[in-house]
Amino acid sequence: MTARRVGLLGATGIGVGSMLGAGVFSDMWVDVLAAGRWYLLALGLAAAIAIANALSTAQLAAAHPVAGGSYAYGRAELSHWAGHVAGAAFLVGKTASVAVGAVVLGTYVLPGHAQGIATAAIALVWALNARGITKTAGGATAIAIVVSASLAALVAFAVGTPVIYGWFAYAPMSGETYEPSVLDIALHGGEGSLAQVPVAAAAAFFAFAGYARIATLGEEVREPERTIPRAIVIALAVVLALYLAVGIALAVHVGYDGLVAVLPQSADAGEALQDAPLERLADAVGFPLGLVTATAALSVFGAMLAVLAGAGRTAMAMAREGDLPRGLARQGGSGAPWLAELVSALAAIALVWTQGTSLLLVSVATILTYYAVANAAAIAQSRGGRRATLRVPVAVSALGLVGCVALALVAAPSAVGEGPGWVPWALAVTVLGWPSVAFLARRGALGPKSR
Repeated sequence: MTARRVGLLGATGIGVGSMLGAGVFSDMWVDVLAAGRWYLLALGLAAAIAIANALSTAQLAAAHPVAGGSYAYGRAELSHWAGHVAGAAFLVGKTASVAVGAVVLGTYVLPGHAQGIATAAIALVWALNARGITKTAGGATAIAIVVSASLAALVAFAVGTPVIYGWFAYAPMSGETYEPSVLDIALHGGEGSLAQVPVAAAAAFFAFAGYARIATLGEEVREPERTIPRAIVIALAVVLALYLAVGIALAVHVGYDGLVAVLPQSADAGEALQDAPLERLADAVGFPLGLVTATAALSVFGAMLAVLAGAGRTAMAMAREGDLPRGLARQGGSGAPWLAELVSALAAIALVWTQGTSLLLVSVATILTYYAVANAAAIAQSRGGRRATLRVPVAVSALGLVGCVALALVAAPSAVGEGPGWVPWALAVTVLGWPSVAFLARRGALGPKSR
């Protein structure tokens, strides 16, 4: 057991920093706004599933304050196999998330050399995380505060700027400036259809998944029975408010067509603008592009710190139980599972250099599987009367379970993109096949002894 050094502020900072990282600054908004007038419905579905997942996770974390998150919860409340599925899904999903974040960072910092910048960023994140969780928590909290303030300032600029390019732009007939309401935004958007809502909701979920990192740090949080549930709820509330505000601003001032079209060369700057969604919003409302770029780089880097920390601790928990090589449970002098994090970092670097496949949707499909196990474990825990300080209605966990399974089945095939068609099958083999083979091997090994 490692030392408990992280308090409520640090745990909340890790959650907020994780969620405000690659998601809000990535091209997930292209998929989200592709739903047209229904994009708020997609955001709402993703948020509803995220809230159910967060409450189920918080309930479980209050009773099981150990490293590993749903890997540990699945083992304790369901079965070894279920825990192994959650662990495998988390490792695949969060390794892909690190790769997504690194590519987003590279795109903002040096677009023509995004993969090289991404590789260097992953190496730096691993080196910093190896110094210990207090450094990770402190850095993530500071970054979360700066990024939240910057996004709030961008939204404030958008509120005060007349609509010119977005879905709601038109030539006013009486010299009056049109100011669309939230209802206008929901009902009179672009050309999307309801059929695009599931993929849009799956893409939006990527930006809500960061609170899982709080639960995976169960052995390093002070008073985990109280701190973890509170940190999860606070972090999700802060991020939900910011995402809703940014989503509305993007729809009003940029729109789907504005996101997918190539921006012309900037006459003032004499250089091409980047295609990043929030930079397009900043350009539309007159917000300093340099500030958006700096905020994006800082935010994504902070999210990578937290994500890699969570992946390393889940791998450490799995190694302790023999589901991964036991050497990966090794901890350095700072208490960080440096070897497990190194393996995850190297895998993320390899993914950075892949082509065609949507790593964002790969991450979504596997993380939704992870949360499906968490919801199932919460249902079993509630029915068994094993809840601790937080009691979530079974109906909420059931909603989360159904939503996770449905969106995962949408995200996995959609992840193929222009890449190889075997990607969904590879995910199924890794997340479901590996635990199943390990389960059968354990039964075979135990069989003769039991007889």
